[in-house]
Amino acid sequence: MKVGIIGASGRMGQAVVGLLEYTDAVLAAAVVSKQSPCKGESVAGVRYQSLDEVVAAVDVLIDFSLPQALTENLQFAQRTQTPIVVCTTGLSAQQQRLLTDAANEIPVLYARNTSVGIALLEQLVALSAAAMADADIEILEAHHKYKKDGPSGTALALGEAAAQGRQQSFDQLNAGVRGDGERQPDSIGFAVMRAADIVGEHQVMLAQPGERIELTHRVSDRNIFARGALSAATWLAGREAGFYTMQDTLNLKQTLARLLDSQ
Repeated sequence: MKVGIIGASGRMGQAVVGLLEYTDAVLAAAVVSKQSPCKGESVAGVRYQSLDEVVAAVDVLIDFSLPQALTENLQFAQRTQTPIVVCTTGLSAQQQRLLTDAANEIPVLYARNTSVGIALLEQLVALSAAAMADADIEILEAHHKYKKDGPSGTALALGEAAAQGRQQSFDQLNAGVRGDGERQPDSIGFAVMRAADIVGEHQVMLAQPGERIELTHRVSDRNIFARGALSAATWLAGREAGFYTMQDTLNLKQTLARLLDSQ
């Protein structure tokens, strides 16, 4: 499989490049911004290049670039009919609509977090929110001090999973980062921590008088995201046009349905 990495010189792009060495997949394109100081340098047998310079055949794209590059990246994927795994966080509602529009023409997998554990956690949160319909829901996330967006894309995805479990609109439940004042009923609040080199921690608390459930996921090795992204890319290559998530790659929905049916 020939892989093109967008944002190849970044921390996550480099992690995927390093992982490819131990797989049957090969790096076909290493894409950086036109202003990148790495442009023209060599990595894993190819040169860092801007997207408009890519001419090599690519089976699937993995996008770990910045939100402002999304439009150009999707246009390239559509023009070349290349499946794309988008791992960029901090997308606006308009940019998310660009993803669903592109999915009408090509396979698009959007993963704000490519960890298998997070894909499972989203399902557990939805189930717990449905089962504990009166519980207060709060989400805590912690990342390294250089992370720009907050709450993290993963924290927001967990909030959306909780709202889905309640069959309610996340926009109506989202209280943002929790501040002063009393807690409003039927709201989902967020707490954000930025410190040192924390890779990523997320905790969802469902609390009601007398008891609470805490669902926690911690990452200690950034390579877990690279492995998940490459696994998603392998799954996506050759799929029909459509909008996919990490849950689709793991068949979690079907597994959950089967387990519930067997009770």
